Amino acid sequence: MILRNGRSALIAVLAAGVALGGCSQLRDHQGFVIDETLVSAIQPGTDTRDSVMNTLGRPTFTGGFDQSDWYYLSRNTRNMAFNMPRPDSQTVLHVRFDAAGNVVKVERKGMEQVASITPMRDKTPTLGRRHSIWDEIFGNIGAVGSGMGAGAGQGGSGPNQ
Repeated sequence: MILRNGRSALIAVLAAGVALGGCSQLRDHQGFVIDETLVSAIQPGTDTRDSVMNTLGRPTFTGGFDQSDWYYLSRNTRNMAFNMPRPDSQTVLHVRFDAAGNVVKVERKGMEQVASITPMRDKTPTLGRRHSIWDEIFGNIGAVGSGMGAGAGQGGSGPNQ
């Protein structure tokens, strides 16, 4: 009987440990690891594309319309158990080059760039009429071949015209 109660207590302690382990906070890092010494070494008017590439490495992404903007993104997130991760800190390092490939500007932005977007869960709103599945299936009956299509009866440029 004592052995059975000891085993029950051990199982209860292990179950409590596993349950509480799921409530621990998880931290994660995404993107570029910013080294303050290397970032401060990039100087407008002195550095070029090659020197920035040698100092910081490849950018996280480049500008969408031209290659004169390089972005280095660094983000730390945290979450509890199975919740969605939330940004804890973020840094976007923006390096802009001129046409000759020289650094023009080095800019840093933080958490003010983070936007929270909540999608709708049930339906995606659309404009226009609402059709049932039956309207979609049987809606064209009688319309095909009736001559009521686009250009019919308007003096089109058919072979008899």
